[in-house]
Amino acid sequence: MTNQQQEMIEYTTQEVIGYLIEDYGISMEQAMKKFYMSDTFEKLSDVETGLYLEGSAYVYEMLKREG
Repeated sequence: MTNQQQEMIEYTTQEVIGYLIEDYGISMEQAMKKFYMSDTFEKLSDVETGLYLEGSAYVYEMLKREG
């Protein structure tokens, strides 16, 4: 994984956690746990999927569909 890929993943992760906090009124810790334990985060972290190239809103929609 390149530094640029890692930075894109980290940026998307921060954005998605922010969306969770805003939409669900949960704490940062709860939002982080929800995202880090998700299949969506697993896919985002795997550069082979290319998900890190999508926008954070797209990734968030994937997470919401996950349940």
